[in-house]
Order: sequence, then structure tokens, then C-alpha cells
Amino acid sequence: MAFLADALSRIKPSATIAVTQMARDLKAKGKDVISLSVGEPDFDTPQNIKDAAIAAIQRGETKYTPVPGIVPLREAIAAKFKRENGLDYKPTQTIVGTGGKHVLFNAFMATINPGDEVVIPAPFWVSYPEMIALCGGTPVYVNTKMENNFKLTAEDLDRAITPKTKWFMFNSPSNPSGAAYSRAELKALTDVLMKHPHVWVLTDDMYEHLVFGDFVYTTPAQVEPGLMDRTLTMNGVSKAYAMTGWRIGYAAGPDKLIKAMELVQGQQTSGACSIAQWAAVEALNGPQDFIPKSRKAFEERRDLVVSMLNQATGLKCPKPEGAFYVYPSCAPLIGKKAPSGKVLETDEDFVMELLSTEGVATVHGSSFGLGPNFRVSYATSTEKLEEACRRIQRFCAAIS
Repeated sequence: MAFLADALSRIKPSATIAVTQMARDLKAKGKDVISLSVGEPDFDTPQNIKDAAIAAIQRGETKYTPVPGIVPLREAIAAKFKRENGLDYKPTQTIVGTGGKHVLFNAFMATINPGDEVVIPAPFWVSYPEMIALCGGTPVYVNTKMENNFKLTAEDLDRAITPKTKWFMFNSPSNPSGAAYSRAELKALTDVLMKHPHVWVLTDDMYEHLVFGDFVYTTPAQVEPGLMDRTLTMNGVSKAYAMTGWRIGYAAGPDKLIKAMELVQGQQTSGACSIAQWAAVEALNGPQDFIPKSRKAFEERRDLVVSMLNQATGLKCPKPEGAFYVYPSCAPLIGKKAPSGKVLETDEDFVMELLSTEGVATVHGSSFGLGPNFRVSYATSTEKLEEACRRIQRFCAAIS
């Protein structure tokens, strides 16, 4: 009798975590490695948020919390959705999880039955399909095109929906491509969803505050209020407030869905860390001046990386509207020889050879469902980015 669950055969390890660990291991052996593989702001958590956490410890806020979150945080989440997104949710229609990943997982676990389909635009964040598969669902991938800036078209969405579709999984700005949908682009998608009342919408808005230039951010339920009663709007404090390790994600949605997620969470983790929740209250309610400063830094880094990668032989790098990733194509280099003599048969070969030859860690595009591309995270210092891009240019120039 097999000891491990059959469900494990349906999922793969996270490629981003694997590459990041490989870079750490090489560093530990003394290799000069620049890691552009992890999706984590390099800024420190703002001081006011740290102070709020310390004050919570001193006040003795160290006990179990209610499963769906402490009341002040659920009130802050409802206020945030009203203030920034024009969405009217009661605090009881919100839920707090141990990171955004936890919130998504609970939503899928609470709703997916075997055979249910979830439509996901590709490229996608590596964890979406694995979560869906673990919960017994079937991911349905819809490829986007680089010439369309990796954005899903209304026609392709409409074609992908079947009677078995349970969810449409939507992420803007996108990890890994940085693509962000304008209100008009979103409206085209929500018009399709209005024709299919059995499809629910799960929107991952984690990179909401990292949009550049004069781009105006909108979320599906804001663009089409008719979707409110079948949309789960997920967000968190990780990216906007540089709070990745605090592990706080949150969402708002219809009462019956939030109640079902609370039921799952009650038997799974119970409430999220009390101290981290009080820190998140300060993040959402306190001064927001950290966000425009970090956004400006990310925008400058984006422009630098796009410019330098487009100067590399064989690379084509679109300029994304948001997040802190670029998703260049290395298609012309596939089939050629790396400096080591190895033939680059896939984008994974490209990424592995780049790491071993030049010590630059990136993540291969095939792990995000669309290649031959690779993801570069520019959430690191300008000096490191310049050096990493010089190394990528040198590596590409040496491919024969």
C-alpha cells in the first residue's frame, strides 16, 4: 500500500522556490550569485508598522485570534476596499489568512469538486494550478501573446469557458509578466463573465499598488458591479508594504463564500498571527507615504532592466505596466550553444546555464506556463540589477 497521498502526484514543487534555494546553495559555496528569482521587495517594513507590532506585543495581544481575523483588521480591510476600490463590503464579508496563498487555497478547497475547471491565463503564478490540482480541480490554461503584452482577450476567455468552469483566476498586475489591465481591457473580460453566470471570479490584486506612469488600477468587481456576488477579491500587505515575512493576506466576497472559507480555516490553521494582524491594521490605516516612494524606485528599476535586456543579443523584453517583474523572450537563442558547449533546448536550459556560467538566478518561463521566456524580478538594488544585466548581456553574446 502506498504511504503518500495520490494527490501529491498531481502537483510539482514551486520553481521559484527551487531556483532561489539553488542560488542560496551556490552562494554558500562561495560563488558570486545575484538572485533575480524571488518576488520580494528589498525594502524594509516601514517603521510605523514595526512600532505597531511592538506596541501590540507590549499590550499583550499574544493570544489566539478569531478564525477570520481580529475585528480592527477586518474593519480596516473593509475601509480599504471602499476607499481605494469603491467596493462596499461589510467587515463580516472579509477574511484574513496566513498570506495570500493561504486565502486562495482556502477558497479553492471550499468550492472545488472533482472535475471542476478553473480558467487561468498563461503565463501564471506557479502556485495557482498546483493548488487547484491539489483540491481536485482541473486547471484550464489560456495562452496570451507577447505582442498583446501577455494580456488575455475577451474572445479567448469566452472560448475557454465550459459548463464545468467553476472559477476564472485573474491576476493584475501579473506575476510573472507585470501585465496590468486597463479599465477598458477589464470591461471586455467582465462583459464575457456576465454572459456566464455560473463562473465565479477570483482576483489576485497583490500587486495593486505597483503600477507605473499614469496607469489607473481597477479590479473586476469595481468595473462590473454585477459580478460582486460571485467575486472573491484577494489582496495582502506583502508587496505594497514590504511585509512578506509577516504572512498576512486578506480577501472580501459574498457571505456564503467567506463563511465556507472560515469553516475550512477553522480546522486548518485557525486565526493568523496576532502580532502580524495588528501590524497589518497599521499598514492599512496608517500613513501611506511609503507606497509612492517604493513605486518610484521600482519604476526606475523597470526602465533600467527593460532597456538593458533589450540590448542583449537574442532577447526581447516588453515593458510591463506593473508589479516588479519582466518576462523577456529568449526564443532566438533556443537551439544554440551556451558558452559551456551545452545546446540550449529549452528556456530551463537557458536559465540553468545563465546561473552556472554568470551566477545570475532567474526563473524559466515554462514553469509559468508560457515560454521560451524567463522571469526577472527587479526587486533588488540598482547596482545589482546593472551588474546582473551586464552578465546576462555577456552570456547572450557568448551563445553561438
